[in-house]
Amino acid sequence: MDQKKNAEIIGRIKYLMKEMGVRQVQFAERVGVDTSNLSKYLNAHMPLSDSFLNRLVVNLGVSKEWLLDGTDLPFGKTPALLDASGAQPAGGTPVYDVDATARAQSGRTELFANENIVGWVNLPNMSPNCRIVRVSGDSMAPVIMDGDFVAVREVSNPNQIYWGQIYVVQLDDFRVVKYMRRHTDPNMVVLRSENPNYDDMDVYRSDIHEMLLVQHVLHINSRL
Repeated sequence: MDQKKNAEIIGRIKYLMKEMGVRQVQFAERVGVDTSNLSKYLNAHMPLSDSFLNRLVVNLGVSKEWLLDGTDLPFGKTPALLDASGAQPAGGTPVYDVDATARAQSGRTELFANENIVGWVNLPNMSPNCRIVRVSGDSMAPVIMDGDFVAVREVSNPNQIYWGQIYVVQLDDFRVVKYMRRHTDPNMVVLRSENPNYDDMDVYRSDIHEMLLVQHVLHINSRL
C-alpha cells in the first residue's frame, strides 16, 4: 500500500474516532487491537495490515469500500428500527417527519423543530449528533430509494468537505441530496446523482446556505 493511500485510510479512521466520540484507548478496545499498535497505525509508524482493517469492518460495521477508497457510505445501509411510541430510548436518534428534499422554505431550525419528531432510532455506531429525515425521489437510487431515511449531521466547517460523500445541500429555493464532487473551479462544487438519468449540478459555494453530511442510509422495507 503506497503512502498516499495509507494516509487517506488513516484520515478516515480518525474521522470514525471523532464521530464515535472516543479516544484511542476506547477505540482500540472496540476494534480489538493493542493500544500501542493503534497509535503506531495512526501515526504511520507501522503500515496498516489487512488484519487490522478487517477488524474495523467486522467489529464496527464499517463499509470496506469506504474505508479503503472513500466510496460508499461509512456504515452503508442499515435496517431502520423505529420506536413509534414517541418515547426517547437511551441514546436514541430523533426521526423527523420532514422531507430533506422539500422546497427550502424553512431554515434548519424549523426543519428540526421538536414538533416534527415522530419517533426514535437506537442503533450502534450512530453519532449522537445525527438527526434522521426522509428522502423522496429517485435521483440517488439505488443507494437511497424513494421513501428511505437518512441520518444527517450538521457540518460545522463548510470549507471541510469530504469529497465523494453524500450531503443534504440547501440552496436558495430547494434542498437536494447529492454526492459532493470537486469542481475545476475552486469556487464551485459538483452535485452528482447516483441515478445516471440526472445531470450534474455545478453550484457556487457561496450559493450553498447549509450542508448536512449523510452518515447512514436507513432503508424502510414496507413489504408484508
